[in-house]
Amino acid sequence: MTETLKVYPPRARAESTGTLRDFSAELNPQQAAAATHGEGPLLIIAGAGTGKTRTLVYRVAHLIERGVPAERILLLTFTRRAAQEMLSRAERLVGSNSKRVAGGTFHATAHKLLRRYGQAAGLAKDFTIMDQGDSADLMQLSRAHLGYATKSKRFPKKETLQYVYSRHINTGIPIDDVVRDDYPQFTDYLEDFGKIYADYTRRKQERNLVDYDDLLLFWALLLEASPELGKKISGLYDHILVDEYQDTNVLQARILRGMCKAHSNITVVGDDAQSIYSFRGAHFRNILDFPKQFAGATIVALEQNYRSTQPILSVTNTLISRAAERFTKNLWTERTGGEQPWLVAARDEQQQTQFVVDRILELHEEGTPLAEIAVLFRAGYMSADLEIELTNRKIPFEKWGGLKFLEAAHVKDVLAFLRILENPRDEVSWYRLLLLLPGIGDATARAAIDAMASAAWESAAFGRYNPPPRARGAHAALVGLLDGLRDGPIQDEARVAADIARVRLLYDNILRERYDKVEPRLADLDQLQIIAAGYPDRATFLSALALEPPQATQDLATGTREENDCLILSTAHSAKGKEWDAVFVIWAVDGWFPSARCLNDDEETEEERRLMYVALTRARNHLSVSYPLNAYSSRRGADYSLDQLCRFIDRGVRDNMQRIALGTDASSAPVEDEKGPLLDLRALLRSRFNS
Repeated sequence: MTETLKVYPPRARAESTGTLRDFSAELNPQQAAAATHGEGPLLIIAGAGTGKTRTLVYRVAHLIERGVPAERILLLTFTRRAAQEMLSRAERLVGSNSKRVAGGTFHATAHKLLRRYGQAAGLAKDFTIMDQGDSADLMQLSRAHLGYATKSKRFPKKETLQYVYSRHINTGIPIDDVVRDDYPQFTDYLEDFGKIYADYTRRKQERNLVDYDDLLLFWALLLEASPELGKKISGLYDHILVDEYQDTNVLQARILRGMCKAHSNITVVGDDAQSIYSFRGAHFRNILDFPKQFAGATIVALEQNYRSTQPILSVTNTLISRAAERFTKNLWTERTGGEQPWLVAARDEQQQTQFVVDRILELHEEGTPLAEIAVLFRAGYMSADLEIELTNRKIPFEKWGGLKFLEAAHVKDVLAFLRILENPRDEVSWYRLLLLLPGIGDATARAAIDAMASAAWESAAFGRYNPPPRARGAHAALVGLLDGLRDGPIQDEARVAADIARVRLLYDNILRERYDKVEPRLADLDQLQIIAAGYPDRATFLSALALEPPQATQDLATGTREENDCLILSTAHSAKGKEWDAVFVIWAVDGWFPSARCLNDDEETEEERRLMYVALTRARNHLSVSYPLNAYSSRRGADYSLDQLCRFIDRGVRDNMQRIALGTDASSAPVEDEKGPLLDLRALLRSRFNS
């Protein structure tokens, strides 16, 4: 029996203007200068741990207190959670008036603008947003339609096609150059890439689909291609604030220039030393060239660090001072004490692992929670030996990364039902859904889709389709379900959750047939229903999931900190924005960290330096960097290489660290006999040659 979800609405909050505050008394001089800046472009160079979020929050509060209408302020962040946190903190400063600030991610803001102005630019209002996986699936349909799936010579897979397309849109780099740089083995197919992208673009238009890259590109085109629309959209806001500006790409910088046509009131916060996402399209030059792109920009550097001890800052300052291009800043702190970071040379990976585990246990026994300790590395595979040892020693750990909630097949299956109800032309969802049903294979699914396309995707077209005999039962069941969901909206605040419950009357049985471990997947779908109950309709729910997908159902788990106390293992990329009491950086070896594939390109090498800087600056009190002297080519192989310490940890950096030598395990040390040797080996060798 399906549970009924009751929605508890939030109470209306009284409007408040807050109490006037002396911001300068609550901020350090540099933070205050940034927060109370007047008109014109402002670049805030915020070093690691210098309170950049606090500064941006106070900047929002100052603008509101100065009389700028809250709804005329746009705050752009890279996650919805970051925007919500900032606006919540601003509310505590100036009252609930701050709730009217327009805040969110670039993609979510683009989505709102396209819903509002897209029809004036020929974009149907009821478009469906595709996530990256859906985009790759549609790319595969274009690939197959044009006959490339049957080529005898290896042809790029759908993920490669999607990556090249996305990188081209976000960076402006020509497709031919992206292929030559990243996939030189496919240069013979340059003309074919263009044909597939043309078909992909046509399919999106005919099926009223929009991918992630379209959201940003269409926003830019609204600003640039129509003077009338551009003036309306750029005139919506008097002040624009952007967090993590070093992570923006070329297209996002282009959007910001368009949004500032009517004024130059743009504030960006970032740290050039933490620009580490070029593989996602982020453009390092955006932050370096900000003063050129926005003439007359004021630059404020935040240098007082509130996170790390001075010995840690001395190491990180020296390391980043070697960067080829940067804004000059020297982080300092009023915190006293703290020991120099450790630089640990291990014999091999096994000794490195033993040291890390022993030191973690030592810190934990001294009172540091496991959750306040992190082990960082360049790539996920580098923690394999450590994970085995942690498991053997029964030390709980959590490794960041892995399959995201919405990438799980069973979650995408259920969402496909809802997507075709909202957009009957959603070919990707139809194809996914049809292949779930018994008796329907690839050929039958394609025939059904072709039949619906020939009927202009009319909502009843699938019901008129005549399937082969083996699929008639499944076809009838699906038609009945879809008709029931279309007819008569449920008069319930939890209507989206109720839709999912009805879908599951059909789907849960399919799930049980397809998977061995059923219970965790059913629990995911239970969680999906709970999430859905908070949305007013399917369109809002689907858009929200596409724009800000939850990482995992575990994100909503309850329990005390002590119950969930576990060590964190993370790549350096995933650790950005986080901090811990103690941080271990392992495999600080040339070819490992920095990655070997980056060492033949100066720009990529510099990004590796910034990535090492990000890793080291996560530590509050304890920092340890280790490197194995020997690395075996494989776990069972006998061949090994002599490793070289990471090139970024040069003599100047090492002068600020303490070198740690690892002692030999006492259990394996030889036991000396107090009575003297029982044997004279050299005398025996001499006797062999009569000497």
